Amino acid sequence: MASGILVNIKEEVTCPICLELLTEPMSLDCGHTFCQACITANNRDSMIGQGESSCPVCRITYQPENLRPNRHVANIVEVLREVKLSPQEEQRTDLCVRHGEKLLLFCQEDKKIICWLCERSREHRGHHTFLMEEIAQEYKEKIQAALERLRAEQKEAEKLDDNLEEERTSKKDKIENDLKSVQDYFKQLRGILASEEQKEQQRLEKEAAQNLDDLAQAESELAQQKKLLRDLISNLEHLLQGSTVELLQDVKDTMERSKTFTVKKPRTLPTKQRTVFQAPDLRGVLEAFTELTDVRRSWVHVTLDPPTDKSDIVISADRRQVKPAFYLRTHYLYQKGYYEDYGVLGSPPITSGKHYWEADVSDKYAWVLGMYCEKCPDSNMMDFVKQDKKHIIVKHGKKHLHVCSKYQPKYGYWVIGLQNHSEYKAFVDSASCDSTTLTLYLGVPPRRVGVFLDYDAGTVSFFNVTNHGLLIYKFTSCSFSQKMFPYFNPMKCTAPMTLCSPGS
Repeated sequence: MASGILVNIKEEVTCPICLELLTEPMSLDCGHTFCQACITANNRDSMIGQGESSCPVCRITYQPENLRPNRHVANIVEVLREVKLSPQEEQRTDLCVRHGEKLLLFCQEDKKIICWLCERSREHRGHHTFLMEEIAQEYKEKIQAALERLRAEQKEAEKLDDNLEEERTSKKDKIENDLKSVQDYFKQLRGILASEEQKEQQRLEKEAAQNLDDLAQAESELAQQKKLLRDLISNLEHLLQGSTVELLQDVKDTMERSKTFTVKKPRTLPTKQRTVFQAPDLRGVLEAFTELTDVRRSWVHVTLDPPTDKSDIVISADRRQVKPAFYLRTHYLYQKGYYEDYGVLGSPPITSGKHYWEADVSDKYAWVLGMYCEKCPDSNMMDFVKQDKKHIIVKHGKKHLHVCSKYQPKYGYWVIGLQNHSEYKAFVDSASCDSTTLTLYLGVPPRRVGVFLDYDAGTVSFFNVTNHGLLIYKFTSCSFSQKMFPYFNPMKCTAPMTLCSPGS
């Protein structure tokens, strides 16, 4: 009997949250008592606005600052912690609280253990009951299965947590990269504006200096004329004041000079208004810069493929630069009318996708670059002396053809070039074996040229990187059925062609 009372007392001083004896009990206004740690955690989880929480038992709201220690309950708990039940009393805790009989049966419908009197009561009458020993293994297996499932769920939750952390890191890195890209983008735009401003200032300063020089020269010429005029007027005044002999002695010459002398407008005096400032087409510049920024995402590392049968070109050790090697023999051949082909290919070969690279053509007065495709030239073109993927040297009858004759898309070349220092050309197809060229008018001579191949779209584009990435020329509707190679020809200009690296 005493053990039953102790059990009841323990239930009264048990925390409704953690189901253990109260630790540092705290009471609410509603009368319910909880462990201090449990109710503090509840305050954080059940905050409902204006600093209020709700009781976990009755859901009545309370202010967390109104919690008060319950020292009376704390004393009872301390006493109960010191009470030890005897083994006999410990064993009797398995008795039915209602009937005092031993708990031996399990009610399947209510999922609780009962005594034999409970089984006969109206509450459990007609229910399926089993001995606890018979049903324990079944529920042990069910609990074990539930435990394993929950552990699997725990692993899945940890995996999801890892995935979220990975995604968070990835998104953070992407945002940082995007932010850097935006900063770099607008930094380059500001650079473009600064460049345009500097060019306009330099133009105005040059124009001002020229105008001042012209005005100074005009002033000098006008000053000389004014001196001659003063001398002539002074001479006439002297003649009028002198004798008749002096007046008439050289009168013919005097009259001629007086009649013919006129003040002439200085030749160097500006006759037209200065050039009015015209703002650059920033929209066009922005579009070109945006397009260049987009194709630069397809930048590939290209190296030059040294041919094994040429001694008239020099390729650097890092295979990033090519220039012609001049010898007495080749110089003599030029005088004879022959033309050596200096073209070399780049690696790797291209069979799909988008590819971009840039070449430095500074200080060169002649060059050809673009793309080359492994395809057989038209059989009507001419007899071949030699053909391989590096170059084609051909002749028609007894006369050697100019190297530009082969630069046509139908022969596998999509190229542009510079000739005679300032003539920019695009080599296009023609009906004859001689290539047709389109003259390209470039406001700013390119020191750096970008080449973009979109294999699947069938386009080859050339960009003037020196002039904010403006498009130089674009081959469209191209048919690529073979391997494509970047093509470089430094021509006979000794200055090198150099492959550029991103950011250089």
